[in-house]
Amino acid sequence: MAFKKLLASLGAGGASVETVLTEVNVVPGGVVQGEVRIQGGTVNQEIEGLSVGLQARVEVEGADSEYKQDIEFTKVRLGGAFELQANAVHAVPFGLEIPWETPVTMIDGQALRGMHIGVTTELAIARAVDSGDLDPINVHPLPAQKAILDAFIQLGFRFKSADMERGHIRGTRQRLPFYQEIEFYAPSQYRGLNEVELSFVADEHAMDVVLEMDKKPGLFSEGSDTYRTFQVGLHDWQGTDWAGYLNQWLSEVGGKRNWF
Repeated sequence: MAFKKLLASLGAGGASVETVLTEVNVVPGGVVQGEVRIQGGTVNQEIEGLSVGLQARVEVEGADSEYKQDIEFTKVRLGGAFELQANAVHAVPFGLEIPWETPVTMIDGQALRGMHIGVTTELAIARAVDSGDLDPINVHPLPAQKAILDAFIQLGFRFKSADMERGHIRGTRQRLPFYQEIEFYAPSQYRGLNEVELSFVADEHAMDVVLEMDKKPGLFSEGSDTYRTFQVGLHDWQGTDWAGYLNQWLSEVGGKRNWF
């Protein structure tokens, strides 16, 4: 029996874990709900702990290379230790809060390429840890975020790509160890711009909106990046013409090409 328990702790004849999400569509500041179902194996097992979390796959820039890294950016322990009887089914419901800074993975019902965010499940059995597969979630923009995104589309910007990068944006309310960049191709009226990268950094009250504008090179000058940051309240964004507001800044930076 002792030998069987050892095998069980290493995965042979041991417990299996399945996480079922009630709803995969969420927003920053919301809650993803679900249930972890643990199926007992052929022997009784001591479960030392069960937890769920959120994980993102982000880009990390090294000295001379880039690579992907999975970062767990929130984690919740579900209950304490217990003994799982052989062949028994143990179901644990949970509600996992979505941090306000969580990057969006969907815009207007379309998935953003390159965004990988989901729920992780970890079952700690005596002397072993069983991590389940990632269960993806769809993070939709908050109304204030959608207003800014809609303004870019209204101005003629075209979506290029999105990614998550490890690091911090200076001067913002950022707490997570990574941030999102949503990149757009600039339309022809902004002759001095190649592209614009957009980042949101939110909390429960407001968000910082960060624009990184990639200026085209001139005949005798190199291209350069120009940054602008402004704040938007999550509950009082409706009274602003965001397309007009953004156009002022974008025209100032990229309305004409600097040849010199």
